[in-house]
Amino acid sequence: MLSNWLTPERIKIIDQVTDWEQAIKLSAEPLLIDGAISEKYIAAIIRSHHETGPYYVLAPGLAMPHARPEQGAYKTALSLLHIKQGVSFAADENDPVYVVIFLCALSGEEHLSLISQLAELFSNEEDLAALLKADNQSAIDALIAKY
Repeated sequence: MLSNWLTPERIKIIDQVTDWEQAIKLSAEPLLIDGAISEKYIAAIIRSHHETGPYYVLAPGLAMPHARPEQGAYKTALSLLHIKQGVSFAADENDPVYVVIFLCALSGEEHLSLISQLAELFSNEEDLAALLKADNQSAIDALIAKY
């Protein structure tokens, strides 16, 4: 279940950020504190964005930043940042981004299960729209609990 991965301490709701880099850093913070990633992992995502663009913006309003495990991931983990006013990731029609689901994954069965649960949520248009509009912890928790 996604609620096993996205616990309350790994979910942040904020009004705004100055730019996409701040959104990446804030979304990574719970995983950095937990020891799931290193600063190197965050730097790899930012560097890749500068080199190839926002490859991790998956749909209008939704980003899932991630890097390769060898770039500083220590365990499979997720965090979620909800930005009420949204922020541009220079992702054209997918901007502004309201939800950043930060992923660090080691290879293996656990990783595949997590991706499958996320894909199920992302493919449900109604629930994804509700997640993008959610502005409090209980609304986000209720949506995540369905998966």
